[in-house]
Amino acid sequence: MATALVTGGTAGIGLEFARQLAEKGHDLVLVARDRARLENVSDEMQRTYKVHVEILVADLSDRAQVGKVAQRLGDEARPVDLLVNNAGYALGRGFLENEIEVEEQLLDVLCRAVLVLSHAAAVAMKDRGHGAIINVSSVSGFVAMGTYSAAKSWVTVFSEGLATELSGTGVTVTALCPGFTHTEFHDRARLNMSRLPDIAWLEVPRLVRDCLSDVNKGRVVSVPGAQYKVLVAALRLLPRGAVRGGSGAVHRGRRTTGG
Repeated sequence: MATALVTGGTAGIGLEFARQLAEKGHDLVLVARDRARLENVSDEMQRTYKVHVEILVADLSDRAQVGKVAQRLGDEARPVDLLVNNAGYALGRGFLENEIEVEEQLLDVLCRAVLVLSHAAAVAMKDRGHGAIINVSSVSGFVAMGTYSAAKSWVTVFSEGLATELSGTGVTVTALCPGFTHTEFHDRARLNMSRLPDIAWLEVPRLVRDCLSDVNKGRVVSVPGAQYKVLVAALRLLPRGAVRGGSGAVHRGRRTTGG
């Protein structure tokens, strides 16, 4: 039976990955900071899908705790067949308004943890000749809107490079780049999204199904939703000056409405 390790697996996109993978018969290793939430999700998965669930309490902004998760990924006696690097968060204020320690913490979770865990998983999977890595990025990585946008751009390009390096080994890497998605993400970051039109929103179950389908097809970049496929294609063609100008206008608009 295959085993999937999901970071940030107690809410939002990570929780939906856990559910859909458990439904397919995957055993789970769930990683998050909150033990109580981990235990609640573990109980739900075991009760509903009759799979084995292991929990790892870890704060991925802490290097030692990231190392603990990396050790689990490299455990040859308990192989992990699919890694979903999903843990993350956004900051509700601009770069210059935040303390630098807060910005560094964001980069530790969104970039460094992805780097370390992808390395541990890829080495182990390459030795076995099979496996898959999903790195949850964002459509915001194609624009220019502060540290979060920059970090997600790094995740996408890093995933593309790793996918190329692993070509022919039986191990695939997919960067999932969703747009605005109905989760608790924006509320926790205190972002006001009330003016966003309905057409901009994605639903988590469809997003995860589409991503898993793209993984099975070996796609390196998965952009769910027709509206975001069109947007990303356009952003890749536009001059960077135009992208920066549009991103700045959106950012200023969110600040005005309390985002």
